Amino acid sequence: MSISSASHTNLMRWLLKSVPEGSWDVGKKLGLHPLVADLVAQRGMLDESTARAFLQPRLSDLGDPFEVPEMEAAVARLLAAVDGKERVILFGDYDVDGVTSMAVLHLTLRAYGLNTFLFLPHRMDEGYGMSRDGLARCIEEHGKPALLVALDCGTTSLAEAAWLKEQGIDCLIVDHHELAQAGRPECIALVNPQLGETFHHLCTVGLVFKVVHAMQKTRRLASFDLKDYLDLVALGTVADLVPLIGENRSIVRRGLESIANTKRPGMKALKEVAGVDGLVQTHHLGYRLGPRLNAAGRLDTALTSLQLLLTDDPGEAREYAELLDQHNRERQGVELKVMNEALAMVAQMGSLDEVHGIVLGSRAWHPGVIGIVASRISRQCHRPTILIAIDEGGIGKGSGRSIRGLSLVDAMNECRGLLLKGGGHAMAAGLSIEEGKIDEFRLAFGEVVQKALEGEARFPVLELDAEFSLRDMKSSFLDQYRQMEPFGMKNPEPLFLCKNVSPRLPGRVLKEKHLRVSLFQDGISMEAMYFNAPFDRLPPPPWDVALRIQRNHYRGNESWQILIEDVRAAQH
Repeated sequence: MSISSASHTNLMRWLLKSVPEGSWDVGKKLGLHPLVADLVAQRGMLDESTARAFLQPRLSDLGDPFEVPEMEAAVARLLAAVDGKERVILFGDYDVDGVTSMAVLHLTLRAYGLNTFLFLPHRMDEGYGMSRDGLARCIEEHGKPALLVALDCGTTSLAEAAWLKEQGIDCLIVDHHELAQAGRPECIALVNPQLGETFHHLCTVGLVFKVVHAMQKTRRLASFDLKDYLDLVALGTVADLVPLIGENRSIVRRGLESIANTKRPGMKALKEVAGVDGLVQTHHLGYRLGPRLNAAGRLDTALTSLQLLLTDDPGEAREYAELLDQHNRERQGVELKVMNEALAMVAQMGSLDEVHGIVLGSRAWHPGVIGIVASRISRQCHRPTILIAIDEGGIGKGSGRSIRGLSLVDAMNECRGLLLKGGGHAMAAGLSIEEGKIDEFRLAFGEVVQKALEGEARFPVLELDAEFSLRDMKSSFLDQYRQMEPFGMKNPEPLFLCKNVSPRLPGRVLKEKHLRVSLFQDGISMEAMYFNAPFDRLPPPPWDVALRIQRNHYRGNESWQILIEDVRAAQH
């Protein structure tokens, strides 16, 4: 199903980014291909040292972990727990960042001789983070701990942290989410970069990596190698959509190599069911491995995902991986149903030109998939979108996704009086609201969006990084272009403009929706793939082509392919 009013799509603008001054100088000093020099400069690397660090990231350049706020207190408390053989519970979030954070810290503390108890809340029954219901079940199952470590949650749980203190339970929080307007929670330490000036790009598993590094600097274990956990850290980092800049870039590049050559039974099994073999890139983590780990937590509990990452038994790992694959297929079915219903609601709104922000709710929706659907509708409609799943008690749990130019957290703060709870990031956030206040919130949210997004900001833009010709597909460019990886947030995969290209039509149609076509430009011919090609809207040749370049490995051989993102009639 598509949006009936697609007037905004007709206003899609192709915008070729400018190249900052200094690109030529940096490129000359480092011997870069002009295209690579331009791409590096666009990412803010305007001097030789930063450009080299970007293209050749090294783990040896990682910063001092004790520069993370409240790290000393956190490490001291963890080592005290180790020395005292205390009862410690790791209380995590149910997404990939939360699960990988739990796995890394659990394995680390076990290496120090302390076995921890692991707890993951039920998304439907207990909601996100340190809810009182979740804490009650946690203590009922594992007993009263001396220390509870909240991972990827807890920053906004002020009342819950105060309750833990009343119970005589020490609380340590490792989290990267923004602080509540009311302040910080009472705890032994809040390891959160939002309290400081640096490391804001790290997700929770990246912060846990820092915690472990700090523990090693304080009390080194000779048999312990921090690099052994880079596969888990990379997986959580990519799946959580944090910027792949700075230390994340070094961690993920090395972590992708670790995943490709992993000896971890769970990771091996997960790759097998997801069809990931040979070269591992960020899109494999974001679209194949990550969704399967997330699927269990979206529909029920993420315990299976955690068990998969921790098991040493290949047979057990295979069972967990197949179960997660099954959960993922079930999630896709539930997601499709919600997507179709939400799109039908959007279509009833009339022209999207009159819609500033999209807020939809239903008692029939599963709360575990509304974030994914909100993301897709936001992209398709180019509007900030919040979907709300309402439970039997009339309480709605919402998940939102934004577009460039609007911070969801800021927008929700302006509507705070209508919400029970809300928080997250600029581009993705969650909330709780009473069913009876959804209509009022929709109006208030729309007014905030209207003020924030004016004029052309309301219409989608296809941003093109650089102009490219088929003649550029040579090793002199490709060998250096490879160093731009890993791609992700803040370092997106470049989108190139290739002008005045002649396609050999009709090409070859694959699976009734994809097009393989030969492209000709200035005497050069190359094959290209156009996934989900709009066959009914292809312009007459010649074309201007928006394309991406990706590398593959098959049986040890590297190859490059051209992927078409969009086409238009050539503009001379």
